[in-house]
Amino acid sequence: MRRTRVQAICLFALGFAVLTTLLLPACSVNVKKQKNGEDKQVDISTPVGGIHVSKDADAADVGLAVYPGARLKQKDSDGSDKSANVNISGFGYGLKVVALEYESDDSPAKLVAYYKDQLKKYGSVLECHTHHLDVNTDMKDSGHGSHELTCEGASGNNTELKVGTKENQHIVAVEPEGKGSSFSLVYVRTHGKDADI
Repeated sequence: MRRTRVQAICLFALGFAVLTTLLLPACSVNVKKQKNGEDKQVDISTPVGGIHVSKDADAADVGLAVYPGARLKQKDSDGSDKSANVNISGFGYGLKVVALEYESDDSPAKLVAYYKDQLKKYGSVLECHTHHLDVNTDMKDSGHGSHELTCEGASGNNTELKVGTKENQHIVAVEPEGKGSSFSLVYVRTHGKDADI
C-alpha cells in the first residue's frame, strides 16, 4: 500500500516522539476525542519536553494560501487523515511539522506556477522532480555543513517546490491525479538548544 505524504511526515515525527517518550520516566498524557470517538488531539508532557499531535492543521500554519478551488482531501479508505500538526520538544531540541493534503481539478503545471509565486516571499525556490516527498531535516552537520535544501534524485512525475533551510522549510509537493492534481502543503521547523520554535 502506498504511503501518503502526510502519513510519511507523521511517521517521521511520531517515531522521534515515541523514542523521546520511551526515554522518559514520568509523563502525563491528555487525549481529546472528536464526537465520533476518534482521537483529535494528543498532548504528552514530560519533565524535559512534550509532544503535541493534532488533526487541526490549517494552511495559515504553513504560511501559504490554498490554491483557489482546491479541496482538503478526505480520509483514505483505511481511515488515514490528510492533515496533521505535530510539535515535539525535549532535550534542548524541537521539531514542528504541519502538513495538509489537497486535491484540485487543475493540472499540476497550474499549481506549480501558482505556488512558485507564493513561495518567493520565503526566498529562492528550488524545483525538484521526485517519486515521493523528500523532507530533509538531517542535522548531523549542524554548525559544520550546508543547511541548504537539495533535491533527492532528478526524475519523477511529482514536482516538489522547496524554500528555506533544513531548519526552516516550506514545501509544496504536486502530483498528477486523474484529470487533476493532488498536492501537499508542508512546513517543517527544527531548532537546537539555543533557539525557540
